[in-house]
Amino acid sequence: MRPVQSPPVTARLADIAAQAGVSEATVSRVLNGKPGVAASTRQSVLAALDVLGYERPVRLRQRSAGLVGLITPELENPIFPAFAQVIGQALTRQGYTPVLATQTPGGSTEDELTEMLVDRGVSGIIFVSGLHADTSADMQRYERLRAQGVPFVLINGFSSKVRAPFVSPDDRAAVRLAVTHLAALGHRRIGLALGPQRYVPVQRKIEGFLASMQEQLGTGEEEARTLIQHSLFTLEGGQAAASALIDRGCTAVVCASDMMALGVVRAARQHGLEVPRDVSVVGFDDSPLIAFTDPPLTTIRQPVQSMGQAAVRALLEEIGGTPAPHSEFVFLPELVVRGSTASAPRLRTDARTDDRPGARTLATNQAETGQSAPRG
Repeated sequence: MRPVQSPPVTARLADIAAQAGVSEATVSRVLNGKPGVAASTRQSVLAALDVLGYERPVRLRQRSAGLVGLITPELENPIFPAFAQVIGQALTRQGYTPVLATQTPGGSTEDELTEMLVDRGVSGIIFVSGLHADTSADMQRYERLRAQGVPFVLINGFSSKVRAPFVSPDDRAAVRLAVTHLAALGHRRIGLALGPQRYVPVQRKIEGFLASMQEQLGTGEEEARTLIQHSLFTLEGGQAAASALIDRGCTAVVCASDMMALGVVRAARQHGLEVPRDVSVVGFDDSPLIAFTDPPLTTIRQPVQSMGQAAVRALLEEIGGTPAPHSEFVFLPELVVRGSTASAPRLRTDARTDDRPGARTLATNQAETGQSAPRG
């Protein structure tokens, strides 16, 4: 048995290069952890070290351990822990170790987390709802990452400027499902509560909303745009958006997240209205425990299981030396009907004939905006 040794002299670079079928310069870059080496080439050099009986440098042992980074924007929204669980389990089954890196207010940025993961020798990175979804962000950061030889996959949000596999839900179809459901219940004034417009999923949801409002209710684009309210992807953001939409006479609100939907429920109650008697609410994600809210939330289920597994498969193909195509894998969402949607309230021409809390508010808002109340 030949004892394990390290290759301290230049002469041994030639042996490793010959075994791996690469140049000595490439071997040197791999041994020193330098960027610019493809994942498949890096693996060939590491395999050559093993075959020749050389001990891998500590830095490369970390990389060969099979670490895979997962970067999420936060963990307060339960949809992100759900993605982390699915992705982590899928990676573990394949022998990889997931490393979760989460942005926090005032903490590390996505770029800083990426650099930290690369420094720790991860085999690849999965980004969930990252800067790739922000049309105002510089996409060159992902090209620089690719140049370092680190494979990556992006979930939620697409950019033609980034050469990588993308995994997304069909945001347009999601809103179509919600609007079709609410229109069937008799709602005519349907609002859409969203995050900032610069995000790709938001833009796609708007496209689906405008198309489905025209198809289902004959609402023109100009009028439909008055029923769109941008805010933040938080409970407070949903609350603020709902207040504006209720003031515009909306009897139903479609939300870009379940957290926003819970904010809509809170706003409705602050207006003296009940959900779903006076205002119907549809969320998006079907986050864990959302079925147990008061009322249980009707929502569009994001196919987290399928999306997470697809992201892992695409990444492992890249790590294995088979680059995935620059394309987007789109998954169909599902409408889950629970207790936050119901038939539209009947026309109220005079709030004084209705003693229920909020009746005067709704009738007054409709009168002030010059909008007729929806018919059941």
